Amino acid sequence: MWQLRWGILFSLFVTACLPVDEVAQGPTGPFADDVKVTVPAEAQAMYRYMRARMDVLDGDFQAAHEHYKAVREHDPDSALVRARLAGSHLVLGEIDDALREAEAAVRLNDQEPENHRLLAGLYGATGRVDEAIREYRKLLELDPEDSQSLLYLGAIHLAQGGHEQAREHLERYKKRNPSSPLGPYYLGRTLANSGELSLAEESYAAALKLHPSSAPVLAELALVQELRGRREQALKTYEKLLKADSRDEWAGKRIETLRAGGEDLAEARAEFDRRGDREASPGSARMKVGLVYYELGSLQAAVTEFRLALAERPDDQRIRFFLGLTLARLEDREGAAAHFRRIPRDSEYFVDAQIQLASVYQGQERYSEAVAAIREAMEEDDRRRQELLRFLAEIYRKAKDYPNAIEVMHKVVELDPENDRVYFSLGALYDESKDKDKTIEYMRKAVELNPDNASALNYLGYTYAELGVELDRAEELIVRALEIAPNDGYYIDSLGWVYYQKGDYRRAIEQLERAVSLVPDDPIIIEHLGDAYLKVGETDKALRSYRDALKAATKDEEVERIRGKIGRLEQGV
Repeated sequence: MWQLRWGILFSLFVTACLPVDEVAQGPTGPFADDVKVTVPAEAQAMYRYMRARMDVLDGDFQAAHEHYKAVREHDPDSALVRARLAGSHLVLGEIDDALREAEAAVRLNDQEPENHRLLAGLYGATGRVDEAIREYRKLLELDPEDSQSLLYLGAIHLAQGGHEQAREHLERYKKRNPSSPLGPYYLGRTLANSGELSLAEESYAAALKLHPSSAPVLAELALVQELRGRREQALKTYEKLLKADSRDEWAGKRIETLRAGGEDLAEARAEFDRRGDREASPGSARMKVGLVYYELGSLQAAVTEFRLALAERPDDQRIRFFLGLTLARLEDREGAAAHFRRIPRDSEYFVDAQIQLASVYQGQERYSEAVAAIREAMEEDDRRRQELLRFLAEIYRKAKDYPNAIEVMHKVVELDPENDRVYFSLGALYDESKDKDKTIEYMRKAVELNPDNASALNYLGYTYAELGVELDRAEELIVRALEIAPNDGYYIDSLGWVYYQKGDYRRAIEQLERAVSLVPDDPIIIEHLGDAYLKVGETDKALRSYRDALKAATKDEEVERIRGKIGRLEQGV
């Protein structure tokens, strides 16, 4: 069987790294008569395998898939290659092909847990529950405390009505994972379905201690409380649910009903069962495990769980949305965008998907497409108009399209004319567009609306200092900002710059040295300190500061300006 024999094949591997066509043709030019090199198929297969692994790291799954297929042709009996190929089929949404390759991987290596894990997930995704149970049991033979197998077996038995078997596996999972809310959550549902409502409520409460804002747990806890006749407790739980998930229409209706003194236990039971049909499947369990991985930052593991959950429930837009989010965090922008684009307009996740899609496009500097995504979102949800307008203004700002950015922010001001923060944002946009008069106008308005807005106080004061005007007023404003945030290095820099503009260079140095100690990597602050040193004749310190500022500078205009100052000092000017 083909294996990665590094020592023996290293030199052949290096040769194989050349383009295949070039090697087959042999040398050209002055060495055209030399003997042609024949690369063994085994070395080429190893090269294709390593290329596939690198393509996966680069997020090019289609290219990786083609390499894995080529390696399989060379060695169809490699369980490792068949498992990798199954995974790449899953990424591409080719579930039947993924299942075929995963079955082959298990046949070839029955003792590798990951082969069984992938196959179990694929069986569950395709509705082959008995085969999935068989694979999870095999995993437990290989590792009796395999957490995921315990959880998924519990979820499967719960969905099938096997409450005793579900309870057994979930109790073991809970013991194995005391910090996971999934054990007590699924155990609570099992107990509720068995009619043990008091124990179910305790189990849901235990899950909430571990995850206080979990909407599924809150929803089912409230329903169990209703079924137990605990109306006041149910009302409080519904209120928490609505706060955690404002889209839960049922919670809003039940709050109105319970406050009016009404109740309908049959309706509550039907809702509990309805949610159970949606939440108790292996796909739902995978979704929840994926969310746990997502929150813990185990993003590749989260992607696998979301892909398997989506294979089982391809119309579940919540799964698709979180898969897109995770891919975006992994910087697989194209993969993320593909999933966000597939979320339909009638989905409750459409607007959020468009926002995320715009964010992906913005990261790729595809600003016109980002604008289009936000405008589509605005067509579907007028309630979030202000939020979307602010995001739209930010896209225009990133694109340096200041006229459009400013126009959009004026619309935000019209929607929220008493909000000092929107005036601050508008003033900052005018500053970036080099309109200092408008900057001052809107920063003044922000300060008028909120005299404790430290950012606006500092911004207005620093703008005065930059222009060399209203310096006493600038000092008052920045001192007030520092009363609110006394250790903000940027505010301290502003005060130092006011003293510099006033000609009080020693006081300027005192403040600017402190600012640099608090923000040691900001080139403007370091440059300000160099300017102040230069004014008092401390040329060596000035030159050292300018050189430090140059190291920290990233913008071309900063680099050019600071280099000019260094050049003049080095020439003795």
